[in-house]
Amino acid sequence: MVDKDDLRQQLIDAFEGADFPVNSPMDLVPALPEGPETEFSSGDFSMTAMELNTQAGGQQDFPYDDVEELVGDIMDGLEDEDYI
Repeated sequence: MVDKDDLRQQLIDAFEGADFPVNSPMDLVPALPEGPETEFSSGDFSMTAMELNTQAGGQQDFPYDDVEELVGDIMDGLEDEDYI
């Protein structure tokens, strides 16, 4: 089972170093410790940043002014696509 709070915190930790506002997913890459291959996992869920963008990015609405707004939309996309 996915711990949504843990997953949310992983996303915040990874993306909070981005230079906000961000206008596209490519603006987030420099903030990621392993670039697009940065992995997020909790319970039976595991996905790289690249996979997040391609498979669950439908809820993202760039630009983003802060990490909380970005992560909220990512989490919504993961839930809407039944990943978590």
